[in-house]
Amino acid sequence: MRALKIAALLVLFPAMAHARTILFIGNSFTYGANSPAHFYKSDTVHDLNGPGPNGKTVGGVPAIFKAFTKEAGLDYDVSLETVGGKGLDFHYAQKRAVIDRPWDVVVMHGYSTMDQAHPGDPSLLVSSAKQVTDMLRARNPKVDVWLDATWSRADQTYPDGTPWHGKPIQQMAKDVYAGYLKAAAAAHANGVVPLGLAWNRAFDTAVADPNPYDGIADGKLDLWSWDHYHASIQGYYLEALMVFGKVTGKDPLSLGENETVAEDMGFSKPQTHALQQVAHDQLAQ
Repeated sequence: MRALKIAALLVLFPAMAHARTILFIGNSFTYGANSPAHFYKSDTVHDLNGPGPNGKTVGGVPAIFKAFTKEAGLDYDVSLETVGGKGLDFHYAQKRAVIDRPWDVVVMHGYSTMDQAHPGDPSLLVSSAKQVTDMLRARNPKVDVWLDATWSRADQTYPDGTPWHGKPIQQMAKDVYAGYLKAAAAAHANGVVPLGLAWNRAFDTAVADPNPYDGIADGKLDLWSWDHYHASIQGYYLEALMVFGKVTGKDPLSLGENETVAEDMGFSKPQTHALQQVAHDQLAQ
């Protein structure tokens, strides 16, 4: 009888259930540099590094993810630890005291070229992803670890003398994805978020313009910011959609064309739907 009463209370008060904890580890590609994402809804997430020189804490992609989960009726307690221009080796060496805790889910990525000194070489990413994952699993053996494979940088592809010059814009993302697959295998991670491949899909389906150096075609989005390196708000929105779909298992299209973050950022309904469709299609692969 007592067991039945306890079960009834759990049904009546589901809000008492433990929120799922998630940590984002990354750099400017996570905190949303050069876009309105940077400080967006920072009061809804925990910036483990505290306020910056301007007195503000970061919202970024984690705050967009948090907004998506609330709209979907999910309960996630979201934290982030981000430092611009750094890879996972830095976070392991310098931020271990901050991130070495039990988490339910961790989403992380390294430097955009995998190795700042040796662009395209995944060796450092592979070793550091394993170090961080081993640390996390020592705290919680059941933690879900997802590696977020980032996008092609136009500034590393189109200008002369850059590492991917002369190759299609899609190639850098493919190389990065291949490196992240190696890292995920070495770390025994849950898998890879194919973000860069979603950007490629946006280019290939004419949702986004693949070359910002020759202007943006009418009706297409620019997924990069002004430096052709970081993402625009549309690019970060796509990142959050991909993480949302991969981590929660929910279809990004379920958020709908009236999704609140998109409305806050001034997206048209067709733009919102197009980005959600790209994420849906990429996650379905």
